Amino acid sequence: MPIATVNPATGETLRTFDALGAEEIERRLALATAAFGQHRTTEFSRRTELMNRAADLLDQDRQDIARTMTTEMGKTIVAARAEAAKCAKAMRWYAEHAERLLADEHPAAADVQDSGASHARVHYRPLGVVLAVMPWNFPLWQVVRFAAPALMAGNVGLLKHASNVPQTALYLEDLFHRAGFPEGCFQTLLVGSGAVENILRDPRVAAATLTGSEPAGRSVAAIAGDEVKKTVLELGGSDPFVVMPSADLERAARTAVTARVQNNGQSCIAAKRFIVHADVYEDFCERFTAGMRELTVGDPMQESTDVGPLASEQGRTDLEALVADALRLGAKARCGARRPEKLDRGWYYEPTVLTEISAGMRIHHEEAFGPVATVYRAAGLDEAVVLANDTPFGLSSNVWTRDEGDVRQFVRDMEAGGIFFNGMTASHPAMPFGGVKRSGYGRELSKHGIQEFCNVTTVWHGAEPDDNS
Repeated sequence: MPIATVNPATGETLRTFDALGAEEIERRLALATAAFGQHRTTEFSRRTELMNRAADLLDQDRQDIARTMTTEMGKTIVAARAEAAKCAKAMRWYAEHAERLLADEHPAAADVQDSGASHARVHYRPLGVVLAVMPWNFPLWQVVRFAAPALMAGNVGLLKHASNVPQTALYLEDLFHRAGFPEGCFQTLLVGSGAVENILRDPRVAAATLTGSEPAGRSVAAIAGDEVKKTVLELGGSDPFVVMPSADLERAARTAVTARVQNNGQSCIAAKRFIVHADVYEDFCERFTAGMRELTVGDPMQESTDVGPLASEQGRTDLEALVADALRLGAKARCGARRPEKLDRGWYYEPTVLTEISAGMRIHHEEAFGPVATVYRAAGLDEAVVLANDTPFGLSSNVWTRDEGDVRQFVRDMEAGGIFFNGMTASHPAMPFGGVKRSGYGRELSKHGIQEFCNVTTVWHGAEPDDNS
């Protein structure tokens, strides 16, 4: 894929970029290594000052960077502004909390004594240069939720962003530079995916984090495993949205629409499979379908637009193939399942609700990355759990119920990194985020995220000999 800004609302190529050559990559690796030598010893107060300054600059730039994101990958301008604001919030959260999250931990006195020590502690030290391989769908947020904790911990970052969001990627490097971080603390590498292996194998790179597709995650994990380097992976998701009889159906259906079409349906944590108890199935389907039909599809730069284009022509082609396969094998389209007739340019697809889904359909096991929802009928709680877990993914999940017995069973049995009751899955700086199964491993955000790229160091001091011995 060329490194280029291609407007998905029109299909027009607006700007292209040359990939960095070997000599420039080497220069930047050396610069990152030197920056780590300086940045790792800075006081938390200095890091806090720099991170807060970056947040202030991002707030000032919010409108401009929002337009850049919308132009490059098609999210609505309203969503793009919200993403920029969320990034600034996360920066400030880590600026405020990082020192506490990385404070020394002290084992119980009895355990210290039993180990033969006079005193002992657990100390967190930064790992070094971390390579971040990031996707296009949340081109600011995916990066900032790595960069903010990593930089606050004393690490430095190298960003290999998706090739269709180069201007957003360059903006991020410039943002941290303007904030005053030492030169080389955060650099964008405009390179193709073929360059990742050599960079990751370089001994100056200590670890890697990747958010993206399962094949990309497998590749990075295999290379890092061969080099015995730490990785955190956040891969695909096919999140269940379970609706039980005690749910507030109006709220559930309204939230379901937002949960399915957020970011034009291109979110790993978007609800994709809607599993509804038979007692409320038809009522929910009617409400949900009506809500999907009411959405405005169109120019993402317009404030009134609910759903913009998919980010790429190939993405729409892949989505159409999934829907066509399902319809051929007996699925029913309650709405959508086609391109909008009035939009003859750009990579648009109508919000779609499919029912009568069966296990033989590709969409039953593959992630639908676009505004397409599949709805299942469950006879009871046990069947709802089975359907929810019948996926190779396990990123997050939604459950709508007011029954405490339901809550206990879903918490016990749901195979996912998160379970959100009576509300939409979301990521927040204070909450750990990540998945199980083929959705990856490791956690971002919260104390778990900032500690992922730290050397958890045991500091042990032997007991002084007894003078009377």
